[in-house]
Formats: sequence, C-alpha cells, structure tokens
Amino acid sequence: MRRLLNLVSILVLVDTMLYAALTPLLPHFAHEFHLSKAGAGSLVAAYAAGALIGGLPGGRAAAHLGPRRAVLAGLALMALSSLGFATASSFHTLLLTRVIQGMGSAFTWAGAFTWLVSATPQGQRGEAIGRAMGAAVVGELLGPIIGVAAGAIGRTPVFIGLAGVSLLLAALTVQIDAESAVEAVEVTLRSALQARRFTSGLVLLAIASLLFGVLSVLAPLHLSAGGWGASAIGATWLASAAFEAGESGFVGRLSDSHGARTPARLALMASVPVSLALALGASPVVYAPLVVVAGTFYGALFTPSFTLVSEGAEHAGLAQGMAFGLMNAAWAVGAMVGPAAAGAIAGATGDAIPFVLMAVCTLAALIFLRIPVSPQAGGQRTRGSRRGRRSWAGRPRRSGAP
Repeated sequence: MRRLLNLVSILVLVDTMLYAALTPLLPHFAHEFHLSKAGAGSLVAAYAAGALIGGLPGGRAAAHLGPRRAVLAGLALMALSSLGFATASSFHTLLLTRVIQGMGSAFTWAGAFTWLVSATPQGQRGEAIGRAMGAAVVGELLGPIIGVAAGAIGRTPVFIGLAGVSLLLAALTVQIDAESAVEAVEVTLRSALQARRFTSGLVLLAIASLLFGVLSVLAPLHLSAGGWGASAIGATWLASAAFEAGESGFVGRLSDSHGARTPARLALMASVPVSLALALGASPVVYAPLVVVAGTFYGALFTPSFTLVSEGAEHAGLAQGMAFGLMNAAWAVGAMVGPAAAGAIAGATGDAIPFVLMAVCTLAALIFLRIPVSPQAGGQRTRGSRRGRRSWAGRPRRSGAP
C-alpha cells in the first residue's frame, strides 16, 4: 500500500509539474508568437482540451484493461508530449503538444487514482487522496522552477530530460506488486450521474479547475504588465503551491472525519471575496499576495471533490476507473473554459469581469452543495448494485457526512 501511494504521488507530481511549467513561460510565448490574451488562454486551455478528449477513454482503460495499463499508456503520451514541447518551433505545434500532454494526464490520473482507491480502506481514502493531492501540489511548486529553467537554458534539454523521467516512471509502475485488477461496470454513467454525491464531486472539481484556469492566464499577464519577470512570477506560484501542499493532508483528514462537503463549503466561502479582490487589479505588490491566497483556497477544493467522486461512484455501483475518467473530463471542462473565456473576455473588457464571474460561479457552487442530499436517493437508483449495498449498508453515518 505504501509503495503504491508513493508511486501515485510521484506520478501526479510529475504530471502537475509539466502542467505548471507553462506559467512563467506564458509571457515569453506570448511575445515570441505575438499572442493576444485570447491566444495565451487557448495555449493554457489546450492541456485541458486533451484531458477532455482522453477523459472517458482513460477511464475505460482503467476499468477494462486495469489501472496499471492505463498508467503506462499515460506515461507513453507524457514522454511523447515532452519531446514535442522540447522541439516545438511554432504556436500550432506547441498547441498540439499541450493537447497530447493533457490526454496523457487523463490516462495517468484515471489509472493512478483507481489503483489507489481500490487498495485503500474506505475510512482512509480521504487522507490517501489528500496525500496524493499534496504531492500534486508539490508538482505545482516545481513546475514554475522547470519553466524558469527552460527559459534560462532552453526548452530542449529540460523537456528531453522530462521525457526520460516518464520512461523511468513506467519502469517503476511495472515493478509495483499491488493488485491492479480489471473492474466490472455495474451501472451506466447516466445512472451514476443521477447520484447527488457523485455529481457534487464533479461540479466541485469543474469549479476548482475553472478558478485555477482563469487565475493561470490573467495573473501572470497582469504581473508581467506590472514589470515582473519569469522568476518573480514563478516565485509567486511557488509560494501559493507551498501553502496548498501544506493544507492537503489536513483537508483529507477533515473529509474523512466530517464529510467532504465540510472543507468544500469552507473553501468556497473563502474563494468568493478573494476573487472579487483580484478583480480590482491592484499593483503587483498587493496583487501577488492575493494570488497566493486565492491559490490556497482554490486548491482546497480538489481533495473533497475527489473524495465525493470516489464515494459517489461506489455508492452508485460504478467502476472507479469510469468514475475517475469522468472526473478527468469534468476537470477538463473547467480548465478549458476558464482560460479560453478569461482570455477572450479580458481582451475585450479587462480583467475585472472574469474575476467577478468567478465569484458568481463559486457562490452558485456553494448554494448547490448546501442542497440536502436524501440518504435514500442513491440506494433507490442502485437497488440492483450488490457492491453498493455491500459497501454502504450498515455503515455508520459520520458527523457532517454528505
């Protein structure tokens, strides 16, 4: 179990590191390829587009072929995209590389989290997911450093090295002896989507990725316009990710003890005012700390959303691989719409409107999560699910559980 958790943590760390490496490089690419804010947003959103394309195929691979094989397929795509990023000489090539990178991420995350959840006792899943998400945040910490290094010494040596890391991870994946079984899909996705716990996790995840997508486009460009270089911008994201990494374990334990909705509601309530504060467009000295605070609160949404997806899938009788495949698709929708829409709207009206819309979406998600969940709802829809009855029947209801 420990070896598997360590492997999953490393996998998501490397994946998020590649995703976050673009942040300090974005102003450079905008200058090199003469990109508007909309063009910069499309480059950020391309990764999410790939994750959306690979979401359900990645989930099916994890469910029908087994988590290990899904992880290996994701790592192969990760290596391919790293080589492409190392050699890309045009905007369209860079865009395609980011799409492939996102597709690889969908396979890797679906396989990794399906593997982890299937090997973890029910009462410890929130903490296990929180630890893995903490590693993902460490990837956010290292990503800007990778971006700064690529800007200083060149993309080619840095990203060729990362392609080699992908191959090394594939070798480690093959050696893990934890069970990687094929799952039986007991219900359809359509039936599972009728379960409130499951859909709550998907909605929460889409909102979290939407928030980060908008922030990852507008904040670097705002700081760059204020005279900050790649190193200072990278340091801002480094500080934000450090706070987010520190909170992940606590959020996971809180999800286990009080239900995943409790930390989700707290994070949503805190995200509304900080989004409105970002809309004011303050000077970099004030704006950068706001980015750090925003990243901390936005990041607190990921662990409870993963927990809700996993619990909701088990309650409905849906294979975890399919659940995490749909989770990737939900994340991708927010991560794709956020940067693209933010870039387009900000280019036409300024940065304030996208951040105000973020606050509105966050408030809507908070209202959605406050709608009571009927304890009988999931059971009525999955009456024929033997696994749902076996996992949940007679289970004591935790204080504050969703």
